[in-house]
Amino acid sequence: MISTMTGVALDSALGSVSPSTLLLGLLVAGALICLLAGGGTVWGCHHPPSTPPLPCLPSLPVLGSLLSLRGDQPLHLRLRELGHRYGPLYALYLGPHYTVVVNSYQHAREVLLQRGKEFAGRPKMVTTELLTRGGKDIAFSDYTPLWKIHRRLVHNSFTLFGEGSMLEAVEALCCDLQASRGQAVDPGPPLMRAVTNVVCTLVFSSTYQPGDPELTSVMEYNDGIVQTIANGGLVDIYPWLRFFPNQTLTRLRDCINIRDTLLNKKLEEHKVSLSVGEPRDLLDALLQGQTGDKQTRGSGVRGQGSRLEEEGICEDHVLMTAAEAFGAGVETTSTTLLWVLAFLLHHPQVQGRVQRELDEVVGCGRSPNVSDRAHLPYLDSVINEVMRIRPVSPVLIPHIALTTSSIGGHSVRKGTRVLVNMWAIHHDPDHWDTPQDFRPERFLDNEGRRITPSCFMPFGAGPRVCVGESLARLELFLFVSGLLQRFSFSPAPGVSLPDLQGRLGVVLQPLRYSLTTGPLNPRFDTLNPQTSPFIPSQTL
Repeated sequence: MISTMTGVALDSALGSVSPSTLLLGLLVAGALICLLAGGGTVWGCHHPPSTPPLPCLPSLPVLGSLLSLRGDQPLHLRLRELGHRYGPLYALYLGPHYTVVVNSYQHAREVLLQRGKEFAGRPKMVTTELLTRGGKDIAFSDYTPLWKIHRRLVHNSFTLFGEGSMLEAVEALCCDLQASRGQAVDPGPPLMRAVTNVVCTLVFSSTYQPGDPELTSVMEYNDGIVQTIANGGLVDIYPWLRFFPNQTLTRLRDCINIRDTLLNKKLEEHKVSLSVGEPRDLLDALLQGQTGDKQTRGSGVRGQGSRLEEEGICEDHVLMTAAEAFGAGVETTSTTLLWVLAFLLHHPQVQGRVQRELDEVVGCGRSPNVSDRAHLPYLDSVINEVMRIRPVSPVLIPHIALTTSSIGGHSVRKGTRVLVNMWAIHHDPDHWDTPQDFRPERFLDNEGRRITPSCFMPFGAGPRVCVGESLARLELFLFVSGLLQRFSFSPAPGVSLPDLQGRLGVVLQPLRYSLTTGPLNPRFDTLNPQTSPFIPSQTL
């Protein structure tokens, strides 16, 4: 979810007219009048802080290069199109912020990997500061010694959790789809509910039935945060706008208050019931890591609590980590699953090949599990190809140069913002044959074995790579394999195939579409998550 917030900010800023936009226009007009009256230069890239100078979009005072970014295309496509004119590496001004745009793998590799620590900083933005209590999370926090300790704690906590809760969620989702078999159904709501349940189980050991008030609250506040960020924008480019009436910020604060009330309640419950032994969930693991459970062993997060407290890991870090699990884990995973189903509706031959592979490797007597993944290379290649052709985060979270460095032989000053356009990298014909085509085979060699091109980076790379990548990949595998083992998916009668262009909100998501489900095997006609023979008994 969180990787596209710059794109959302710009698209919102350029594509809507609001009171704050009008206010900004008046201020800009005043600035321009004053500047013109003084004989100042109003067009050009002023004193570019790169040597030798990078190609730069035209820039106006206050507005920067925003006028050059206007258009009907979403940000990732506009940045790529501008790259055809200015080259794969160029500069622009986001309002007052000098920003370098990276459209090629060669330069992205420098930023993310070769000089990853030099470009590992994050800009402070109004919305993210609100969301994360001043950067107490992983994704938006600046690159500091405290951040590295926090990230290590979270990464070690994630390694404690396996597939059990995910298999239960897959089974419950299959029951939902079975109930509407043969009918046109929008797969979005049941997928969102299933993925939310997975995150709730991993974070605070709660599993909900459809309609549960607490689950509804979680989904509503998460959706509210998503929508307010998608409708905001200018305040992150011009932070001083936060001092003016702003309905979007007001709603965002309201949603955050609802979120924090629920998470504080769960945290207090966990503090009371916390015990020596294996953690039940992420909150347990983080609390044990924070306070130092020195009497237990094996988790990799215990026994370091006093040091963590000395370094500044506090309850806000625990809460914001839990909040980020929802923000980053629900929207991105459910959207990727929607893209998978959308492309399979367009390519039924691919769906059939995946199902034949599942029949050969797993059969129909049990659910696919993590040990099957090594033997299902084509299914894995389908997931990879979907993440390549429709990256849910087409523009990564902005990086900041923490020191004077360089990209492509151009010196880049400390404090420069860097935008990595993952869409352009994943659609670069220099690295991908016919990149506009959906071809899972590109991730297999001639003998059907997996290959992973170095320019494939759906989770980013380097020090800022997504900390939840392993969990996300496992979740995608279990959902896709479980669904395609049991159902065939077809376009709903009389309804067009899904639009594959997508819409950029907080993530790049497909437009709503409908499909119908049919069972592949009569043994799946009576699904019940409590009695199903397809989930190992120890996970129930």
